[in-house]
Amino acid sequence: MPSVTIKDVARLAGVSPSTVSRVISNHPRISKATAEKVRQAMETLGYHPNMTAKKLVSKSTKTLGLVLPRSAEELFANPFFSEVLRGMLACANQKQYDLLMSSANNPKEEMETVTRMVLGRQVDGMILIKPRKADPVIEKLLALDFPFVVLGRSLEHPDVPAVNNDNIAAAFDATFHLINQGHRRIGFVSGPPELVVSGDRLAGYQKALSQVKLPLRDEWVIASDILPKNGFHAVSMVMNAPDRPTAFVVSDDVVAFGMIRELVGAGYQIPEDVSVVGFNNIVLSELSNPPMTTVDIGIYHLGYQTARHLIRILQGEKVPEPNVTVPHRLVIRQSVRFLSHTDDSL
Repeated sequence: MPSVTIKDVARLAGVSPSTVSRVISNHPRISKATAEKVRQAMETLGYHPNMTAKKLVSKSTKTLGLVLPRSAEELFANPFFSEVLRGMLACANQKQYDLLMSSANNPKEEMETVTRMVLGRQVDGMILIKPRKADPVIEKLLALDFPFVVLGRSLEHPDVPAVNNDNIAAAFDATFHLINQGHRRIGFVSGPPELVVSGDRLAGYQKALSQVKLPLRDEWVIASDILPKNGFHAVSMVMNAPDRPTAFVVSDDVVAFGMIRELVGAGYQIPEDVSVVGFNNIVLSELSNPPMTTVDIGIYHLGYQTARHLIRILQGEKVPEPNVTVPHRLVIRQSVRFLSHTDDSL
């Protein structure tokens, strides 16, 4: 049986072969009605475009590159990454792009993998997740003039295309919720200090304390990698102090789970003895005991918008602003107790 060609599809749809080609390429000037008619003809005839040949002609891979700057252990332990990937894949599939993904255990591996993808012409553009301060990968891509989008933001290059939350405002809201609930001794568990997002969330926490003239206690600010086991030990030294915090803002839900486990194991009750606000609003935060108050940063939408932003750049669309901000919201559950002034001696 002879294979179906683009001319067969055009004949059945009543359009020209060039119109069929434009529909396959998602050309913006093709009307919705025409595109639907052509796709119906393709389905009726069982026609599948030869994307490999198309890529060779156009010199486009129709592939987005993504290097996750974390070990495989962390990728599987923290649901943030699977949810952000779900958003990226949903957008890439809609736009008929593939996603080439790799992980790196350290900055050197990350640089090597990005260089291999770019110079090997394996991808049309790169996505960078949670950039570091003075990130050498960003410098490399800028030097190569290679398209990329950051999920997060660059301190040194604020105008590079990026999709992000306002993490300063988000951490401010989380901290101020505790202040409004009567807490005055509030600790903060940060992410890795080399990440820009960690610095932004710390700044939001500091801003909230400053606004109500609460002192910043350096010993109550704890840096932690974003793995559950690191939360187990993050607060043990702080909680042994006579004037320990009555509440914590924790910059990742997974670390907050580990911290709660440590606190409960040491005899504390949540929220009766210690209140906790997390970050990310992963599914498990609603199922924890007690259900955890957390900041919903729209993880799926972060992933989706990052892929969309890069594809628009690759397709030559006019992008109104280089930076896209995904809104956040505080999800109030049961891990925060109202603290009256008589309880502040806890």
